[in-house]
Amino acid sequence: MQLYHHPYSMDSQKVRLVLEEKGVDYTSYHVNPLTGKNMNASFFRMNPSAKLPVFQNGSHIIFRTIDIVQYIDRLTASLSGEAASVSTETAEWIQKIENWNPKIFTLAHTPPKYRTFISKFIRRVIIARMSESPDLASMYHIKLREAYETEDKLKNLDGVKQSEDELCVILDEAESQLEKTGYLAGDDYTLADSMFIPLLVRVSLLNLEEGYINTRPKVLEYYNMVKKRPSYKVVIGKYFNGWRKYHTLYKTACFLLVRNTLRRY
Repeated sequence: MQLYHHPYSMDSQKVRLVLEEKGVDYTSYHVNPLTGKNMNASFFRMNPSAKLPVFQNGSHIIFRTIDIVQYIDRLTASLSGEAASVSTETAEWIQKIENWNPKIFTLAHTPPKYRTFISKFIRRVIIARMSESPDLASMYHIKLREAYETEDKLKNLDGVKQSEDELCVILDEAESQLEKTGYLAGDDYTLADSMFIPLLVRVSLLNLEEGYINTRPKVLEYYNMVKKRPSYKVVIGKYFNGWRKYHTLYKTACFLLVRNTLRRY
């Protein structure tokens, strides 16, 4: 089994937490979308959405995060001789979390100069790949259009506010639930927690804990508790503790700076 992912991708974190919690062995391939690696023809042929993660088991390839998570759950249950069963509460939380798209929220809280720099770089990458692989030009054109549409959405303050409000609703419901149970869908760790933890990590990465996490005591207590789990330490803690939090971003920034400098000459 292979997983194409990136440490800072929310959806990648969700899948990796499930894999670690289930004890599944897999081969890890890092694909950095900030440097356009997900637009390389070899990856794009496998996954025209260019989104991460991508899960492959033999000839079976899955793109959607929720489908990957459910597939892993069924697979591990089958291997253990048990029937896969996801409670109604867990299923509802998974769907609720998946319905929130973090992209606009993330970009809206990213410094404009960095956001603009990355956006222009990615557009140049897409245009270059269209030229290199004419047979994929129509699909690359779709990604180029999406890039421009995202920029337009960021200019819509009502849309940005809606994204923030939707996040607050999820966190408020989590706060209410965690007043009654130890984990999101009950007293045991479930797939719902693997889906929810990366949401909190994204808030932390954007340095927005004060307004979104610290103001919700039960969510904060929960967050501190799950950080102690082995799966969290492998999937997230390894990249977010101390200087490691900026190591991957620093490498990306250096790559982009060099590419941009070379382009000028």
